[in-house]
Amino acid sequence: MEIKIIEERTNPLLKRHELRFEVAHATAATPARDAVRTELAKAVHAPKDRVIIERMNPRFGTAVTRGEANVYDSADAAKAITREHILVRNGLKEKEAKAAAPAATPTPPAEVPKAEAPAAPAAEAATPAPGPTPPAAKPHAEHGAHPKDAGAEAPAADEAPKKGKAHPKKE
Repeated sequence: MEIKIIEERTNPLLKRHELRFEVAHATAATPARDAVRTELAKAVHAPKDRVIIERMNPRFGTAVTRGEANVYDSADAAKAITREHILVRNGLKEKEAKAAAPAATPTPPAEVPKAEAPAAPAAEAATPAPGPTPPAAKPHAEHGAHPKDAGAEAPAADEAPKKGKAHPKKE
């Protein structure tokens, strides 16, 4: 693995040096982020905990990976400025468990006593509401009972299925 620094800029406001680099890895797969951090730390003469790789992009069809890294003046500045997921990728911080994980097993709410409705006389409850009742669904004559009508009653014995054309428009 051979590292070449393409560009280096100093950023005094954020207390860091910003690097663009290229890694040639002719005989191996794309190197791990940790191995590249170690080699970059050697190349810029800085401790590994102050080197943070922002991104690494392997070039399709070649054994070259390009990337961007930041070398901070102190480890505290690195941890204060760098985004959380980048710190996790570089191994400087542990990934936090989601807060929703403990809430996955909620405790049942305390039972609230329900208000009791006044008891209706049995005679009133048995009689249906006044008004016309809808006709019961009948099964199709040619195909038997429709799946939606599975709970419907069978037709009366005196009702014969209608004969004739099922679809009057088709002739």
